[in-house]
Parts: sequence; C-alpha cells; structure tokens
Amino acid sequence: MSDALDGRNEYPSDSDYVAGGWPLNGWMALAIFLGLFFIVLGANGLMTYLAIKTFSGETVAHPYERGLGYNREIAAARAQERRDWKVDVSLAPAASGARRLVVVLHDAAGAAITGLDVEAQLIAPADLKQDIRIKLEDKGDGRYAGQAPYVAGRRDLALSAKRAGQEVFRSQNRLDAR
Repeated sequence: MSDALDGRNEYPSDSDYVAGGWPLNGWMALAIFLGLFFIVLGANGLMTYLAIKTFSGETVAHPYERGLGYNREIAAARAQERRDWKVDVSLAPAASGARRLVVVLHDAAGAAITGLDVEAQLIAPADLKQDIRIKLEDKGDGRYAGQAPYVAGRRDLALSAKRAGQEVFRSQNRLDAR
C-alpha cells in the first residue's frame, strides 16, 4: 500500500503541504466570496457615478419638457415650411483666429427678412458642455452676423430666429469646420 492510502492522516513525502496555517472552511469561503462581491459592486458603482457625472446622455436641454410639446413642434415646422424662407450661411476666418458667421435670410419672393432676433449654436455631436452659442446682430438687408471662437471638426449648426419672442424659423445642419 502507498503512504497516502495506509489510513494515517499524512501526505506522501513528495508533497509540499505543511500542517497549520489558515484552514479554508465554509465561513472563510463565504467571507472571501462576499468580500470580492462588494469590491466588484463598489467598482461598478464608482464607474457608474463617474460615467453619469461626465456625460448625462442628453443631447438637448430638458428633453422631457420638449417631448411634451411635440405637437407644437410639428405645427411650427409646418408653418415654417409654408413661409418658404431661403437661408444662406457662411463661416469664414476672422481676426485673431475666430470665425465670422454670416446668415442671410430671404422670403419666398426674395425679399430680405429683417428685424429678427437670430441666434446660432455650434453643437458638439456628443457633449453638451462643448456647445457654443452665438448671438447674431442684424446688419440690415437680411444679413445677420456674429463671431465664434475657432473650433475644428464636425459640429451641428442650429439656427433660431425669433420675432417678438416667438420662434419663426429653426434649422439644424451638419457643418465640417476646418
């Protein structure tokens, strides 16, 4: 019979087992399992917090409220389509590395549209914190102009024109600023 099977509580001489130490019993296994579980749970919680803090996932401000007014949005889009305004936009380099944004508005007959409060926004596709708002000044003859800091890359250009506080024109187009 071999040494391992002779009924004694010993291991063969070629084993590296040393008696003593911390035996692994059920309570110890449970403690190790729960400890590792809480470490993973803590790491997941930290990663979730940091992900939400740095990017909320929202691409518009107040998405719930905007969703409630969806039928008004549809009616406004139809009214804008009936007006058939023509809009030309140019983004050109200006002094000190900035960009000059010029928007020209004409009605369906080609007449210049003046007297509006026009605002532009250069929207970063994935981060609301990098959006740039530009208040455009009425330069006459349907021209509205403003300056924006230089930004390279793809942006969405959102234009909004208001008359007496009521939005009468809105558009959003992709822009590749280089």
